[in-house]
Amino acid sequence: MHLPAADLGRMFALGVLGVAASNYLYYLSIQRTNVATAIILQYTAPVWVLLYTVARGLQRPTLRRIAAVGLAVTGIAVVIGIFGSGGFRLDAIGVMAALGAAFSFAFYNIGGHSILARYDRWTVLMYVILSASLFWIIVNPPWKIAAAHYSGNQWFFLLLFSLLSVLAPFALYFAGLQHLEPTRAIVVSCLEPVFSIVIAAGVLGEVMRPLQTVGIALVLVAIVVVQLPDRGLDGEITLVEPME
Repeated sequence: MHLPAADLGRMFALGVLGVAASNYLYYLSIQRTNVATAIILQYTAPVWVLLYTVARGLQRPTLRRIAAVGLAVTGIAVVIGIFGSGGFRLDAIGVMAALGAAFSFAFYNIGGHSILARYDRWTVLMYVILSASLFWIIVNPPWKIAAAHYSGNQWFFLLLFSLLSVLAPFALYFAGLQHLEPTRAIVVSCLEPVFSIVIAAGVLGEVMRPLQTVGIALVLVAIVVVQLPDRGLDGEITLVEPME
């Protein structure tokens, strides 16, 4: 499929500045701070998406949207336990990395929705993953990976991990982003740490604290609230316009 150079550039920007940057900065933040700090700062992304769409006049700052974003961020904070003994651990580089991850996450939600309004999601996904892969080939060349001398089992695990934790989630997320406006999509994405806690409790036998249950409930309420239609906004733009 032939793509205009401008749209091809947008897809590559989504791959490098969105997907690759958000993942790298998130893990850098975990390394410099802790999981709680990294997650809660990264999941301020719904706030940035809402502020951007409101500033561009693409959405109205309705009470329902503001409440949904607030509930989602609060729910994540409660789920990961920042109010307990393992709360925020501040480090200048780690905090900046986590905020950068939030901006990158917001960027590929907004930009991805824009480009998915005009192209098939598999085409977009192919170019986005390709650009992210090319970026990492430059940053971490193949000979460095070969020097690690991974075993056959390790290569199989890496292949399975890349398919199940990268390709499949992004394919599904892009499918949702094609039908949901960015604020709704990114609030729903706040289920990620919620599922981590629930799976850890069900599969690994970890104990789910009562406060975490409250946080999960807040996230679920936020998702329901943000999906409800706003009355009297029939003329509102629901698709984000193409980025300049």
